[in-house]
Amino acid sequence: MKSIASDLRDAVHPREWYAERLDYMSQFLTESRREVLRRTASRRTRYMTVMTENMFHPQNASAMVRHAEAFGIQDMHTVETLCRFDPSVNIVRGTDKWVDIYRHESTAEALGSLRGAGYRIVATTPHRRSSTPETFDVGAGPFALIFGTEHAGISEEVFAAADEFLSIPMCGMVESLNVSASAAILIYMLSERVRLTVDGWQLSDDEQTKLLLRWTLESVRDAEGILARSGFEMQ
Repeated sequence: MKSIASDLRDAVHPREWYAERLDYMSQFLTESRREVLRRTASRRTRYMTVMTENMFHPQNASAMVRHAEAFGIQDMHTVETLCRFDPSVNIVRGTDKWVDIYRHESTAEALGSLRGAGYRIVATTPHRRSSTPETFDVGAGPFALIFGTEHAGISEEVFAAADEFLSIPMCGMVESLNVSASAAILIYMLSERVRLTVDGWQLSDDEQTKLLLRWTLESVRDAEGILARSGFEMQ
C-alpha cells in the first residue's frame, strides 16, 4: 500500500504548499530528528543517479538501495523486464523510505527517460574501459551509472547506447567484483568527487522542501490523519 508520502513524490504544487505543511508537521518531531532530516536532505543529489538492469538477487537489490541512501543518491532506476527488483525487508531495513525508486518496463524506456532528463549514460563493466573512478569526468554533466544483471552484466542494448564505459582497475587474479561491491566503490568515489568539485550538485531549495515534507510524513505516526483533522488538503 502506498503511503501519503509516496503519493507526493510526483505531485506538483507551489513551494508554499509544501512549506506550510512541513512547518505544521515538524512540530510532531523532536528538534534532533528535524536536524537529521534537514542535514540529510542538504546532502542529497540528483546530479548522479543509478540504474539496475534485471537484478534478481534480493540481497544485491537491498545493498544497492543501502548504497544509494548511504552516499546521498536520491533517485534509483530499475529495469524489470526479466525479474522484479525486490529488496529484502530484513536487509534493506527501511532505507527504501528515503530513496526514490523508479521502475521501468524496458531498458529502452529507462534509457530514454534518463536521456530526456539530461543524464549521460555510463555503463559499468570490466570488459571495456573509457575511464576509471579516478579519471571519470564528473564535471561534464549529470550522469547515470548503469549496473547489469549479476551474471551476464549489462545488456547489449546498454552497450550500444552507452556514452561512456567505467571500470574498476584490478591488480589481482580476479577479473571483476560482485555487482554490489562494485556499486559501493563507484557510488562512494564518484559521489564524493561530485560534492568536492561540481557546483550545483545539491537539490534545489524547492526540491529539499518537498523532500523534507515527505520524510517528515514518513516519520510521524498517523500523519495522514493529523493533516486531515487539521484541515490540510493533500491533493
